[in-house]
Amino acid sequence: MTSRGFDNRPVSRHGSPRQGARGTTGPDVITRVLESLDEDGMRRLAEEIAFWLRPGDLVALAGDLGAGKTTLARALVTSLSGGRLQEIPSPTFTLVQTYETERMPVAHLDLYRLADPAEIEELGLGDALARGVALVEWPERAPEAVTGSHLAVHLAESAGSGDRRTVTLTGHGDWAPRLARLMALHRLVADAGWRGGGISLGYLQGDASPRRYARLIARDGRSAVVMDWPAQPDGPPIHNGLPYSRIAHLAEGVRPFVAIAAALSRAGIATPRVLAHDLDQGLLLIEDLGDGVFGAALAAGASQAQLWRAAVDVLLALRRAPVPDALPLPDGTSHRLPDYDAAALSIETELLPDWLWPAMTGAPADADARNAFTAVWAPILAALASMREGWVLRDFHSPNLIWRPGQQGLARVGVIDFQDALAGPAAYDLVSLLQDARLDVPEALAAELLNYYCAETARAEPGFDEAQFRFAYAALGAQRNTKILGIFARLAIRDRKPGYLAHLPRIWRYLERDLAHPRLAALREFYARAFPPEARARQPAVPTADSGSRS
Repeated sequence: MTSRGFDNRPVSRHGSPRQGARGTTGPDVITRVLESLDEDGMRRLAEEIAFWLRPGDLVALAGDLGAGKTTLARALVTSLSGGRLQEIPSPTFTLVQTYETERMPVAHLDLYRLADPAEIEELGLGDALARGVALVEWPERAPEAVTGSHLAVHLAESAGSGDRRTVTLTGHGDWAPRLARLMALHRLVADAGWRGGGISLGYLQGDASPRRYARLIARDGRSAVVMDWPAQPDGPPIHNGLPYSRIAHLAEGVRPFVAIAAALSRAGIATPRVLAHDLDQGLLLIEDLGDGVFGAALAAGASQAQLWRAAVDVLLALRRAPVPDALPLPDGTSHRLPDYDAAALSIETELLPDWLWPAMTGAPADADARNAFTAVWAPILAALASMREGWVLRDFHSPNLIWRPGQQGLARVGVIDFQDALAGPAAYDLVSLLQDARLDVPEALAAELLNYYCAETARAEPGFDEAQFRFAYAALGAQRNTKILGIFARLAIRDRKPGYLAHLPRIWRYLERDLAHPRLAALREFYARAFPPEARARQPAVPTADSGSRS
């Protein structure tokens, strides 16, 4: 994904850049120089910077008159708006222009006419950074306002060429590692063959995870997806000295994705091919399976029964695929699927008393309530943990399934989220599909497809215990929906994403279906006491302060 003039050889934050890549590095500052960028190269640089921007960022644009500061700023605004903003006037006379873009608000400030550096606050710089990002031209007119973490961009005419620019990028504070990753992305996509002009990089709206995505599009129609997933640090210990992610066996980098994608592909499942990778930086270039996620396909008129049955066929194929002892990686290492053990199942259910309980009752769950919750779940989770039947992809539901009607057989369903896969009870993924948290799956359709799955499995496996499978389906449905109630409350409370609360009534309805199983009678009685129907109908309170939960 590099334009002419970009030097895409690897650079490192530690020590000197490799030969040919100009720059310097320090503990909290990193500098890189990009030589002889033409107009297309400047646009591509703006798209790269925009990909790494987040609310609170300040980009300082320096250089002589005519160096291209305003041109770069306009390209940044255009990229942040997804190309929807075309009229982007210069703030030379107004001093500031503001925009509401697709991703975040943007303030574009020009300080050339600033009479007194103290006036910068009157332009609303502080408010702009509190809400979104600020692009500041002529930052030297108010140097005290451009301190701390920020990206400094200096533009100058390249020697011997009036229409090309030499750009010096300096990342300060938390922009230093982001600039190193920006350069690593240059090298990755260039080495994968995405060179030359006419290639654009557009941000893709992500999910509730730390992963971020962008789409590369070439003039010839080729496209690919960039995944940015730096290794995640462990959170605070919550049980036996371990953080939540370790207990729940959550992937914390790209390595599981790469290993599992290859294994699933060998089993006939349509996963994105990994086109290029930087495992250490957590950057991948993967096949673009398109935008036809199941929800969008439904909105476009596709048959839900057809889509969901095709997805069940994928799960039937997955059931036949053995779980290897080790999944190889390109660097010679390997990944092993963790077991979906009782500790993981239990810590997920505890998200409900951690987050939903205080939001709905106004007070944390006391010791007696927690002990009763744990006791009623314990025998159920022990039974589930003993069912190590095969693959559990864990999030096999509409946001992660792509409808590809032009393909045949299993390839009609693209699967894009599987890095948290485990070895455990096969019913879990069927629950994820038939009790989709984000859209309604009619009870009649869910029952029909559950019957279909059981009939096809019994035909292929003479010893299939259908009664045990149906218990696992109900118990895992109760476990998963309990977890999701807690997760959606956490997203609303801790992460300030209240939109997830709109899904809670659907989750409660699914949970009621699951709790109707005779072997879950004790659990059904507990939920009826703790969350009677009138309580479930109330919208949980979303406090302004962090709830202080342990996970």
